[in-house]
Amino acid sequence: MADSASLTSSPVPFERAAIAGVGLIGGSVALGLRERLLARRVVGYDASMDVLREAEALGVVDEVQATPGEWLRGCDLVVLAAPMGALGPLARELAPFLSPDALVTDVGSVKTGIAAELDALGVRGFVPGHPMAGSERGGVTHARAALLENAVWVLTPTEHTSLTALSRARQLVEGLGAAPVVMPPEAHDSLVATVSHLPYLVSLALTHLVARDERLSLLAAGGFRDLTRVASGDPRMSRDMVVENREALREALARFRRGLERLEADLERPGDLLAAAAEGKRTRDSLPVVRRSLLPPRHDLVVAMPDRPNQIGAVTQALGAAGVNIKDIEVLAIREEGGALRLGLESAADVARAADLLRAAGYEVRGRG
Repeated sequence: MADSASLTSSPVPFERAAIAGVGLIGGSVALGLRERLLARRVVGYDASMDVLREAEALGVVDEVQATPGEWLRGCDLVVLAAPMGALGPLARELAPFLSPDALVTDVGSVKTGIAAELDALGVRGFVPGHPMAGSERGGVTHARAALLENAVWVLTPTEHTSLTALSRARQLVEGLGAAPVVMPPEAHDSLVATVSHLPYLVSLALTHLVARDERLSLLAAGGFRDLTRVASGDPRMSRDMVVENREALREALARFRRGLERLEADLERPGDLLAAAAEGKRTRDSLPVVRRSLLPPRHDLVVAMPDRPNQIGAVTQALGAAGVNIKDIEVLAIREEGGALRLGLESAADVARAADLLRAAGYEVRGRG
């Protein structure tokens, strides 16, 4: 397996990446790999030919594959991006063809089961992962690299995960613009049961109350819609998600029931109810508008650098002469054939202007404002 030092000595961290499941998240990962010059070639794999044709037509992937096979041995990154209910079968389907040197990760919202599955299959380059990002609008049509930017991305190594594989996974996540957070699979599942899966069941219960009394629908306006937003997700995918995490979710439900019972009792104690309401307000007001605000917004431009003298100087001088202020600069990768440079700019407008200038000068660029 390549070590982390060798990754920084090549123009791209990954030569050939496979995205197994080209939906919203898989497609967003694929676009991020391409826009940020993280993979030389991105292959889309999916059971649906319609999805593959759409992904290829939209420029999400460079090529498509509809069946597993020897082509996988040439992939040094494999991302399992199927829905929770299909992750295990997908892993079993692909495992015989994976290169022992490949970094393998997934994007599922429950980690304990898939971690055990890949351990049993002997895939030692596997690092379970969960990007805390998504949308009610699914499918590759709505995929975008920006969906992952500034998102918390949980990595859950097991006792079989090598430090090299974890380091490579962290580099991948950071390269996609997300913030890696490392914890054990069991801890992840317990926390997500409370902050994600429990709210989904609560939303279902509330919407069922409205469905059974048409008078309630007349009054269920903005606040109710906001509270029950997650009930709009894909029913089958949501069902698979909560069922997969049912043990941790049962514990979260038990704590929630006890909390409701305390609040019910507080109806007879206005002072205690006021204190509970004040605590709730403090907690809610302390939360970021979205967890993605963990990181500041970034306006990045990635430039592919040919192997010629003074290329960094040429790029910075050209932008400086045009009045584009470079706030940050980072050499992403470099070797004999060339490399890549990340430029942090002040605004999305600067990204667009710099991209036009550098393309006109013959550089390959990818930007995100």
